[in-house]
Amino acid sequence: MPLNESQILAAADQLYEAERQRRQIRPLSQSIPDMDIEDAYAIQKAWVDRKLTEGRSVTGYKIGLTSRAMQMAMNIDTPDFGVLLDDMDFSSADEIRAADFTDPRIEVEFAFVLKAPLFGEDVTIEQVLAATDYIVPALELIAARSHRVDPESGYTRKVFDTIADNAANAGYILGKRKVRPSDINLPWAGAMLRLNGEVEETGLAGGVMGHPAHGIRWVCRRFAPHGIGLEPGHVVLAGSFTRPVAVRAGDHVLADYGPLGQLEVRFI
Repeated sequence: MPLNESQILAAADQLYEAERQRRQIRPLSQSIPDMDIEDAYAIQKAWVDRKLTEGRSVTGYKIGLTSRAMQMAMNIDTPDFGVLLDDMDFSSADEIRAADFTDPRIEVEFAFVLKAPLFGEDVTIEQVLAATDYIVPALELIAARSHRVDPESGYTRKVFDTIADNAANAGYILGKRKVRPSDINLPWAGAMLRLNGEVEETGLAGGVMGHPAHGIRWVCRRFAPHGIGLEPGHVVLAGSFTRPVAVRAGDHVLADYGPLGQLEVRFI
């Protein structure tokens, strides 16, 4: 049986309070074992709606768990998506307070910024690229509001928990070097991620389903039955091609995208 409205709102409230109090909670599926994927997205929507009533606005979407590196790191084999809000944009920040987030981690990816709408179950890579204004290097800050593994029982969260948690999204940082889709061989573009001067992760964007545009196609297919599409101006994080790297106060992160420039941020 699908969760009723009161159950959905109660679950969304748990995640909201976990973020506000900066305290991780047990995975929701641990106490709601019958939760399914539609329930999870309903909880995510309730969480986002609460943010919108507080004055936040949607700036785009993130697509997660699209690469084998991320699926293996999270022990999850299904892509998901979350909603980007205006207060998640840290592109102009040189420093980020680590204590403001639960279990903060950094992921390396590319962002697509759209110039035309995208909608439908049969969107092609060519249509994704034609609708893209530019592509830019990006870092995603994830901060799971529920434990990946419950410290008391050892219970491992499921994909439903990740989805309900807005795909664990907490922020994003966009680079300054914008490139047209026709000017980059995207599957072969990549980055080295340095943590405090040491190379922590490397990867190619082709790790995202062979081509990051596949992630955009996937979310269009997911939205289509609900009459929702991607809009001009939306930022779409196409998915990480490295595993998430944990960060804490005092850490310096530098992602080197070669000819596409560098992104760096310090956590305080």
